[in-house]
Amino acid sequence: MITIDGLVKRRGKTEILSGVGFQALPGRVTGFLGPNGAGKSSTLRILLGLDRAQQGTALVNGVPFVSLADPVRTVGAVLDGSGAHRSRTGRAHLRWVARSAGLPLSRIDEVLELVGLADAGSKRVGRYSLGMGRRLALATALLGDPPVLVLDEPLNGLDPEGIRFIRTFLRERAESGRTVLLSSHLMGELAETVDDVVVIDRGRIVAQGTLAEVTGAHRSLEEAFFALVSR
Repeated sequence: MITIDGLVKRRGKTEILSGVGFQALPGRVTGFLGPNGAGKSSTLRILLGLDRAQQGTALVNGVPFVSLADPVRTVGAVLDGSGAHRSRTGRAHLRWVARSAGLPLSRIDEVLELVGLADAGSKRVGRYSLGMGRRLALATALLGDPPVLVLDEPLNGLDPEGIRFIRTFLRERAESGRTVLLSSHLMGELAETVDDVVVIDRGRIVAQGTLAEVTGAHRSLEEAFFALVSR
């Protein structure tokens, strides 16, 4: 599980995060929602050890990411695309990552099949569509078969088919007992994906709970979201 407690992050005199805290639980998809610039990516970067907070903790299974004994087999993360060189094939990219992490090369075909790229593994990444690039990034995150998955804006820019794939995939991961945390500003699509919702605005958590609790008397998650962030 993921436990974030009291995160405070400042850049100069500007406070980016102000006491951010929430949990993402096993067996559930947690949507971390907020407008662009609300603090979603900053929170995830601190969780993954890519940035530091002045105060607070961000833990995976009770441990900071940088202290995990085997991070690749514990957390799979996608923050900024696939990270693959455009001249490499998808399979070559995964082979490089697997070797650097000490993972079995047999896992490469498994994850390509899992994300629907089995027939595209030999294609150069530069010829991938946006959706294929997102799937390759997901395959990379899954190489270590981690129980925790963290995705930053996984639906952004995808066509309806890509959105359906990601939605179904994440639901299946959660139903198998994994922890799934994803950030997004696309409310309409998230409503069919998440179990729990955390809403952040201007660096502060303004609501959290189950989808039904956060939606409340509103007709949709989107309507509830705009009511919360416009206060």
